[in-house]
Amino acid sequence: MPGMSGFDVLDRLDTNIPDVISTTAFDQHALRAFEVNALDYLLKPIAPERLAVALSRVMPRSSRRLSQVFVRDGDHCWIVRVRDILLESEGNYTRLYFREAHPLVRRSLNTLEQQLDPDVFFRANRKQIFNLNSIQKTTISVNGGVSATFPQGKLIELSRRQSDLLKQLMSSSSHAAGF
Repeated sequence: MPGMSGFDVLDRLDTNIPDVISTTAFDQHALRAFEVNALDYLLKPIAPERLAVALSRVMPRSSRRLSQVFVRDGDHCWIVRVRDILLESEGNYTRLYFREAHPLVRRSLNTLEQQLDPDVFFRANRKQIFNLNSIQKTTISVNGGVSATFPQGKLIELSRRQSDLLKQLMSSSSHAAGF
């Protein structure tokens, strides 16, 4: 990583330290890896079976839902509460909307969706996902479709099928009322 090491990044995080598997060609970093509670330490070149063992330690832990994420876009970095994010697909990348920022991350919308709590996040259409609790206003069109407005000023039009699903969800839950 240009300008800093993985240890430097971990030192800057105050909360929600990610699961870490340290990989390096230099064995003198092993002690430091375990000081930051690394789940494992792999010396390069990494044998595939050794990597599989290390990943098996992470997989059960990764089923936890994220509450905050570290987002980097060029020289800009943020730690963002997941509940404050709207997500929009841009090909194999995803545009995140939070506060005044709109960074592009190198993960697909489908990949990110798997890490979000399905009781909180809703797939509006093929391109967008939003937090149900962040809806400011909904509008029902003549054809019965739903548009939702969010704090960032973003307007999302739901697909017909997702409009029907959201109406059902909202009428049977505590997320909102008023359809």
